[in-house]
Amino acid sequence: MRTINRDELVAKLGHVVVLNGGLSAEREISLISGRAVFNGLQRLGVNSSLLDVDADIAQELERAKPDLVLNMLHGQGGEDGVIQGFLETLGLPYTGSGVLASALAMDKIQSKLIWRQHGLRTADFIELGTGTDWQSVIDKLGKLIVKPVNGGSSIGIAIVEDADSLKKQYYIARELDSRVMAEQFIEGLEFSVPVIQDQVFPTVQMETRKQFFDFEAKYVDEDTKIICPPKFEGNKQQELNELVLAAFQSLGCKGLARVDVMQDSNGDFYLLELNTIPGMTEHSFVPMSAKETGISFDELLLKILDAELALNSK
Repeated sequence: MRTINRDELVAKLGHVVVLNGGLSAEREISLISGRAVFNGLQRLGVNSSLLDVDADIAQELERAKPDLVLNMLHGQGGEDGVIQGFLETLGLPYTGSGVLASALAMDKIQSKLIWRQHGLRTADFIELGTGTDWQSVIDKLGKLIVKPVNGGSSIGIAIVEDADSLKKQYYIARELDSRVMAEQFIEGLEFSVPVIQDQVFPTVQMETRKQFFDFEAKYVDEDTKIICPPKFEGNKQQELNELVLAAFQSLGCKGLARVDVMQDSNGDFYLLELNTIPGMTEHSFVPMSAKETGISFDELLLKILDAELALNSK
């Protein structure tokens, strides 16, 4: 990335409004992310405001008159193209991916179908419904993970190995999303890789004593082990970086994103999902990854905003 003149960038930004909160299942994480980002902007001297998104958001934005909206809304309504389309209707520039890319990335099935079309490896999956033959899904996928199709922060996710558990977890996940999927469980190492406008940042490896990296492992468990960067054999790091960048580009993403990947015992990588509004809490992977390259949290915000201005000027 290019060298950033902080004072010049701050002057160009004008009034930045940070959106957080919202009504999704990830509201609490969004509130923390938004507050952390807002505090960083304040330290940088950016003229900024923080808005908790509710039914009055149109009037609040009209009063705030932002020059740029920094979106920290996680989950449905924030990452799925809804708020992006709303902001475009209002004629307000915003950070991150656009309407289509956001919608595609949020929909785990659509993103996986696109990755398959591009020859990118991702775990096998089946969309579930009330008429699903539960045993046939187990027979095909074996040990699997049940997930809401549109969701994040590992909320509503569970590992199952038999038909009765699959059916039970399906209805639990249905409380969070009208669409639910079963994904083949990949036994191995889990990685998370940030991207800022085609620049791949250091890989974060997660280790937990739990069966998988669930909500508690991400945000609560102090025993969770984070390795950054992990040690790869041969050209595996380059292979992972190329896979992550291809996943980002194939969905038409821009700005900041984070790609989650599994590596099986054979060393093969499998794409899990792409997050267009990754967390920015003290436990979040993006700031951890940036720190590994000597970039502080505040400097990271400058890079995100600089990338956005560069894109908007084209």
